[in-house]
Amino acid sequence: MLTHYPVLITGGARRIGLHCALRLREAGYAVIISYRSHHPAIEQLEAAGILCLPADFSSEHGIQTFITCLQQHTSGLRAILHNASLWQADPQPANGSAFSTLFHVHMLAPYLINLACEPLLRQSPTADIIHISDDVTRRGSSHRVAYSASKAALDNMTLSFASQFAPHIKVNGISPALIMLQDHDDPDYARAAMNKSVLKTIPGPEVVLQAVEYLLNNPYVTGTTLSLNGGRHLTN
Repeated sequence: MLTHYPVLITGGARRIGLHCALRLREAGYAVIISYRSHHPAIEQLEAAGILCLPADFSSEHGIQTFITCLQQHTSGLRAILHNASLWQADPQPANGSAFSTLFHVHMLAPYLINLACEPLLRQSPTADIIHISDDVTRRGSSHRVAYSASKAALDNMTLSFASQFAPHIKVNGISPALIMLQDHDDPDYARAAMNKSVLKTIPGPEVVLQAVEYLLNNPYVTGTTLSLNGGRHLTN
């Protein structure tokens, strides 16, 4: 449902977030994105009429600073898409720095933003929160323990906020496996990645947008996490 209130996309200047921001804008939504560091896509986003706000989610102070800035720019929100993420391996030797950073980005930022923005979401006739998790939470990861654990906590927050904010605000999640390659990924890596799923494809970010649009448009889904993994759970 289109309203004049914007959709907020955290981490919206790169990859999946960038694709969703531009496509939702094309569909007629007002869009606000947060970005961690300046990126050439910022100019593209601003040219499309998207408001781009800097944000540092690695500390509570940075999260609160962003919330204050956001509240100064809009009186309501149609939806929040929590896309900001760090694909970070555990440091060797192990220490708490990685977990602390990932805790702030994947857990504390969505938690504080959801609570602070509840009044803004309630201004919209229809309102949604969507958490972008990761298929890795299904099995865990021996190399990315902190990453997997923090994304699993985000899955759990989907359930809790769905209950807390019902019936006006729907809260759901999307749990993707590999959606798109990095520029440095070689053909061998691409083949190995495709073979992890029964559909044997790397689909691109449009499939995430399709899931986002489904959740925005369906009035009878909350507390659910959609799996976008190409059937990986059937092979491993």
